[in-house]
Amino acid sequence: TPATTTTTATPATTTTATAGASSAPSVPAGGKERFSKNQKELLDLCKRRFFYRQAFDIYGGVAGFYTYGPPGCAMKNNLIRQWRQHFVIEDNLLEVEDSCIMQHAVLKASGHVDRFNDFMVKDTGDESRFFRADKLLEEIMEEKLKAEGLSEEQKKEYTIVHNSADAYSLQEMSAIFKKYGIKAPETGNELSEPYEFNLMFPTPIGPGGYLQGYLRPETAQGIFLNYKFCCEQNSNRLPFGVAQVGKSFRNEIAPRAGLTRQREFTQAEIEYFVNPSISDHPKFDTVAPQRITFFHSKEQLAGQAPFTMTMGEAYKNGVLKSQILGYMIVRTHLFLTSSGVSEEHIRFRQHLPTEMAHYAADCWDAEVFCSLGWLECVGIADRSAFDLTQHAKAAKCDLQYKQVLDKPIEKEVLSLKKASGVNVMKYFKKDGKMVKEWIEQLPQCELEELAALKGPKTVEVDGKPFELTPDLLDFERKKEKISVNAFTPGVIEPSFGIDRIFTVILEHVYYVRPKEADNEDKQIRAVLGLPACTAPYKVAILPLDQRIARHEKYMTDITAFRAQLSSLGLSSTTDESGAAIGRRYSRNDELGVPFALTCDFTTLEDGTVTLRERDMMEQIRLPLKDTAELLRDLCALEITWKDAAAKYPKA
Repeated sequence: TPATTTTTATPATTTTATAGASSAPSVPAGGKERFSKNQKELLDLCKRRFFYRQAFDIYGGVAGFYTYGPPGCAMKNNLIRQWRQHFVIEDNLLEVEDSCIMQHAVLKASGHVDRFNDFMVKDTGDESRFFRADKLLEEIMEEKLKAEGLSEEQKKEYTIVHNSADAYSLQEMSAIFKKYGIKAPETGNELSEPYEFNLMFPTPIGPGGYLQGYLRPETAQGIFLNYKFCCEQNSNRLPFGVAQVGKSFRNEIAPRAGLTRQREFTQAEIEYFVNPSISDHPKFDTVAPQRITFFHSKEQLAGQAPFTMTMGEAYKNGVLKSQILGYMIVRTHLFLTSSGVSEEHIRFRQHLPTEMAHYAADCWDAEVFCSLGWLECVGIADRSAFDLTQHAKAAKCDLQYKQVLDKPIEKEVLSLKKASGVNVMKYFKKDGKMVKEWIEQLPQCELEELAALKGPKTVEVDGKPFELTPDLLDFERKKEKISVNAFTPGVIEPSFGIDRIFTVILEHVYYVRPKEADNEDKQIRAVLGLPACTAPYKVAILPLDQRIARHEKYMTDITAFRAQLSSLGLSSTTDESGAAIGRRYSRNDELGVPFALTCDFTTLEDGTVTLRERDMMEQIRLPLKDTAELLRDLCALEITWKDAAAKYPKA
């Protein structure tokens, strides 16, 4: 039976799938084996071709830090470029670049100092071994689900515990570990009680070290701090979005699984500022037909499977309550698929109520299936007005949006009674006027808090503390005509883990060419089937042999060709080694280069070259002078390879 210690279980009959929905498999066709089977070969390829490897490798390395090599760095930059094109340009966002070091006051206000924690357990027999409690629990449940002869009740129990792993409270986590008798992996020793561990890296600022700072745990806070200035740049209009791409830092308890859990990683985040009373999006109709796989919290807690429906149906049936959130989910889905992620391996999982971040009103993760199972790659959260409200209070700065109304409207407002204002001035004497004016300028939500006071409350005004008591304050409600509607904007935030997306793309596009029956070569012909937008290089330039490579005409023509490619923004790589042409094709296939240009003896005669497409291995012959523009059109998806093959003869 489900663990009695958890308070998150929901009856299995309470689900969200309705008319128009179809069930989706919990594990996609091919299962985890499809990716696990290739994992060793893919990791070897990434290391051998230097896509990435552990940082400080010659010193033995440190867990959680990685270096991207030339092809990996190029691919990652192309992924970020694709993200900017897809979101910043197409959705007309603003972009900022903020500091990687943040002062204590900022992260105290945002809640990170007090609440940015994971639960940790340690091996009591070897205190150098630490484990993140929720991940260890997930692994234990996955092992239990592999056991033979499980009853349906047991399968359901283990599934619910697995789905709830990062939603348990500290007390619930402790009880779950005791119930299942969870020991330290490898040693089998007892584990400590779970305890909180703050994930931020502290750093002193300045030579005296008196100002406490932290390496930023997310890029989002830099956007919130600059909301006011970005709003001004947007001509003081809502809604609008602000993006930031950069490094974030988290002192992970047990970093592992390559790039998927690092201590220094790249985020791409958007904060989309909206009127909280308006949930419609002007472009929602354009994304409504897109089918999406949803894993609602009710299905998770009931141990049931995800379901698939169109975004329009999901909004109509209440799966999502905001068109803006729905629009961002579809845009995220389209970005992932355009970058190389397989569509059938994407789902959007809603956070459980107790799993929700301290700032979130609702949150959906874009999870991608890979060798590690379902991996969170994007978090799409409705952060409400939490961050702007917190920073406005802490910095004593007005971050409300002032909406000028076409016609004045009557609105009921709470205000300090005149007599009460006089009493405040008398009570605080020379500071009385300052305190009274401070109270009067408070937003309505804070006036409501003061009106509901049951006891004394200390407030800070102009750096001085003052104690307010219920008998000192008397408020009244009255109707006022207002021509400006002031409110704190709500925020919808898609947050992308670039390194995780990089990892799942590699897994999804990797394949091995089948060997011909008479081929005795033991070498694996691995291919990265990357789309052109994320491929590290767009074309490989290959002379047929060394005689061509040394020919003056080849050197002159290829120098001019490279310059033409560069002017069109296309990257290239050249392999002029003495290896056979087939082997050089294979070398570039495993780098994910979509096209290969070969110069042969015919090239020296008539200026034509062969152009090979990676996945079909078809070749066409065309003039070198036409090739750069053709490659540009192919990479931009303005034409297809079929179109090119119809225009030029096969080689």
